[in-house]
Amino acid sequence: MWLECVGESERRRKACARTPQQNEEKVTENIPAENAEQGATLGNTEETLSVEKTVEESSLETGEKPTNEKADAAESMTAEPREDNAATKKNTEDNTHESHEEGTRFTDLGLDPRVLSALEEVGYEKPSPIQEQTIPLLLDGKDVVGLAQTGTGKTAAFALPALSRMAELADINGVSRDTQVLVLAPTRELALQVAEAFSSYATHMEDFTVLPIYGGSPYGPQLAGLRRGAQVVVGTPGRVIDHLEKGSLDLSNLQYLVLDEADEMLRMGFAEDVETILEGTPDAKQVALFSATMPNSIRKIAQQYLNDPTEVRVKTKTTTGANIRQRYMQVMHSHKLDAMTRVLEVENYDGIIVFVRTKKETEEVADKLKARGFQAAAINGDIPQQLRERTVDALRDGRIDILVATDVAARGLDVERISLVVNYDIPHDTESYVHRIGRTGRAGRDGEAILFVTPREKYMLRQIEKATRQKVEPMHMPTAQDVNSSRKQRFAEQITETIETEDLNFFRKIIEDYENEHDTTAEDIAAALAVIAQQGRAFFLDENDDIARKSRAFADDTKDCGKRGPKKGRNHSDEGMVNYKLNVGRASRVKASAIVGALANEGGIKGSQIGSIDIRQHFTIVGLPEDLPKGFFDRLRDTKVAGEFINIRKDRGPQGGGGRGFRRNDRRDGGFRSRRDDHRGGRDDRRGKSHGKRY
Repeated sequence: MWLECVGESERRRKACARTPQQNEEKVTENIPAENAEQGATLGNTEETLSVEKTVEESSLETGEKPTNEKADAAESMTAEPREDNAATKKNTEDNTHESHEEGTRFTDLGLDPRVLSALEEVGYEKPSPIQEQTIPLLLDGKDVVGLAQTGTGKTAAFALPALSRMAELADINGVSRDTQVLVLAPTRELALQVAEAFSSYATHMEDFTVLPIYGGSPYGPQLAGLRRGAQVVVGTPGRVIDHLEKGSLDLSNLQYLVLDEADEMLRMGFAEDVETILEGTPDAKQVALFSATMPNSIRKIAQQYLNDPTEVRVKTKTTTGANIRQRYMQVMHSHKLDAMTRVLEVENYDGIIVFVRTKKETEEVADKLKARGFQAAAINGDIPQQLRERTVDALRDGRIDILVATDVAARGLDVERISLVVNYDIPHDTESYVHRIGRTGRAGRDGEAILFVTPREKYMLRQIEKATRQKVEPMHMPTAQDVNSSRKQRFAEQITETIETEDLNFFRKIIEDYENEHDTTAEDIAAALAVIAQQGRAFFLDENDDIARKSRAFADDTKDCGKRGPKKGRNHSDEGMVNYKLNVGRASRVKASAIVGALANEGGIKGSQIGSIDIRQHFTIVGLPEDLPKGFFDRLRDTKVAGEFINIRKDRGPQGGGGRGFRRNDRRDGGFRSRRDDHRGGRDDRRGKSHGKRY
């Protein structure tokens, strides 16, 4: 177990001994200016909790009835709660609910001050229910089984106490480069998200390093990162075992092990790997297991490898009600601004929030929208509180219509007239997405949410739908014809409104005088005035060069390209097409859609220009036009697909007698493939790149 930190125990006792008033005063001092009126909650969901003890039940497999107290307690994991436990369970639920309603804050949970400072900077103040229950248990050194859906804030629930204990140990023993925390995740995407979360919460910790490791990426950077030392390693099971077998990952001083989305890991076939890792780690470690469900396989792992764990169960009700319509548009990054302005022109909305990832982008997008005639403003963490309040008031009373914001800047924002949320940049996690779209559809009002995704980001849609329990509908970019029709209608409405509401006598006299003096018609004069009002801007979009049509064709190509069969014959190109060779193939689990997305997005060509795609074991042959645009190959020089540089070049046909590109043993990245890899089809554990981040 973690070494007992005397100073921390004393500090936690003092924190618990503070009066509610003292706690409130302490918290108020730490609230960021932009959140002073309304605290942000990490994990934006409505949840109810029940906490019950779970223990080993060694007699389950033999069918014998448990006889000791621990075995009796374990019975509650496989059956309905017994009557004698019902009161205890209900009291726990009631106390938990009461505590959360009173406003438990992160400062009340006993976290290290350095971790609290990082939370303050990102605007988090109140824990979600699973964080409120789990963090104290983990700080006390207990093993935990957390049953929670995506979007409940479970990443912070295990990351914050782990970092706090690491900080305390560093104060006592000095900073250690040993791997102290290992987090197992089922996919590379989740591994990256967890690694990013650790790094954001550790900004005030000295000499901290987190390293994500997962399959499909070269071993070199991972080996270098492990040699330098990484206190936190986040990885997929297969790649973690590879490093254990190589001896490059040393877990002899491991203090803390987390199984994140354990049910998903087992569903993907990692059960044997997970058990191998658990058996190869020190007995004196703390284990936290998080899962959305509790199948027998998870229960067995909990009973066998966790030490008298406490179960924290979170029943989640999605905060995104049926009154929020969610849609997504697949669009290239360079077309996002055009896509958004077209949507705003064609569809009627009141107040709008546009979410981007960085402070710089808030200013850039707001300026571009203003240049296109929209009333827009930006808010971010660098904007003074007074200016932020004035900007929000301007949105509230209609002086501006669009607010471009970062996640942190928009926390606690509640403006009735917000009817649309645009996710200009897809968030890094589903928790942020749920919080974002919760800015609309409040108090029973209808709202809409639109998400822009590039082809490489579409994998997030399934996670979002799982978190919100709603379907995200596809939508297409409005065409030039749609926009032109809307502009014409809006122009006519402006004329009608002006005639009905304004006093026209003064200008009518001027027009009549001009008409008499110049022998022209009123229609020509009105048309001339309309031209003047346009100030040289084109009134209609060019329907012959419509990016919406290109974007739709591109989306259809990336969706259907997997169905496109390879052409027969290696040296027979389509007319006007040239075969090119890419240094990525089936061994990297590459998909045709990923290749099309990379060539179109990075190379700047249309998906419809890409010909046949023939994916071989270690390379791919792609047909491309003879007249490729200038700079095409330069733009693709550093492009990766499935974690490999594509190294695109003209196909020269078979080389040597071994067949084109055949390799008996692929050691391009200095690693090796174990038999494990050859029997695990369809999992996302050997793809993508990996790199260590040093903080």
